[in-house]
Amino acid sequence: MAHKVTLIPGDGTGPELIAAAKRVIDATGVNIDWEIQDAGVDIMEKCGTPLPEAVLESVRRNRVALKGPITTPIGTGFRSVNVALRHALDLYACIRPCKSYPGARSRFSNIDLVVVRENSEDLYAGVEFDLGTPEARQIIDMSQGKIKYDSAISIKPISFEASKKIARYAFDYAVKNGRKKVTAVAKANIMKYTDGLFYRAAQEVAREYEGQIEYEEWLVDAMCMQLIQQPENFDVLVMENLYGDILSDLCAGLVGGLGVAPGANIGDEAAVFEATHGSAPKYKGLNKVNPTAVILSGMLMLRHLGEFQAADKLEQAVSAVIEEGKDVTYDLKPNRNDPTAVGTAQMADAIIRKMNA
Repeated sequence: MAHKVTLIPGDGTGPELIAAAKRVIDATGVNIDWEIQDAGVDIMEKCGTPLPEAVLESVRRNRVALKGPITTPIGTGFRSVNVALRHALDLYACIRPCKSYPGARSRFSNIDLVVVRENSEDLYAGVEFDLGTPEARQIIDMSQGKIKYDSAISIKPISFEASKKIARYAFDYAVKNGRKKVTAVAKANIMKYTDGLFYRAAQEVAREYEGQIEYEEWLVDAMCMQLIQQPENFDVLVMENLYGDILSDLCAGLVGGLGVAPGANIGDEAAVFEATHGSAPKYKGLNKVNPTAVILSGMLMLRHLGEFQAADKLEQAVSAVIEEGKDVTYDLKPNRNDPTAVGTAQMADAIIRKMNA
């Protein structure tokens, strides 16, 4: 039976990246019935929104989606189309593996980290009050002089329930994927109530896995330094929304950048797989950008669907093409101006050839 999967091309370079990834995934031999749904700036005029309800209905129905990068249009009321999608579908867990592939340009090697980011709350909940609003003035008055009178205010909600849920996801991920350690990352020495609560929730979950998965805690600033100095000491990192957004980019930098960094946003009822990079509209239609992150997001999707052999075959082919260094995009060449660099579609062709070799 075919897997029914929603395919969201996105905008900017998204459609050409998704086209490349779809061809590679189809070449694995897995039977997928793709349901194409459009979202992003390219359909604003037609639909009046960058995120039509039909897109959400499709993902809810199929429970799995592969998504291209989407640009958030200015002046639409959307803080972020991506954030709106995650909230609407309750995709509470953002998974961002960062793994070294020989041949990808980096100062580091043998990196194998997974960032597990809480997706639903923290400062990304969007509870903000502008300068001079009654709500801002009320909070300023309550602060007893701790907040300057001319401040805009953003509120950081951290709940015990959401913190436990993401911690449990991180530990379950570690167990299912043969990982050894989970590290909770926060700033609880300063934000004693919010980040302190996050640690308490993670500690409660960690006790259930004693003797099976090691647990430790690091402050976010120290963790940034540790990831540069001793990344080999870490395995699965679990953290709140903002820290996860920042540190997942740092970890991507350890393995060659966002061009090789896949991602997944997962909830109890649906999962959306997408690269961590943006839509790069200035490169739209140029057949230039690196498709690796989107293709590897497809690899994560295949694993989610239980197609482990196909996922392994795809990942091995990607790794082989990158290590060979011949049929790769400009950003994967030692010299970014190398005239032998190939385009998006041609790199996908090379990956398909490796799978069929």
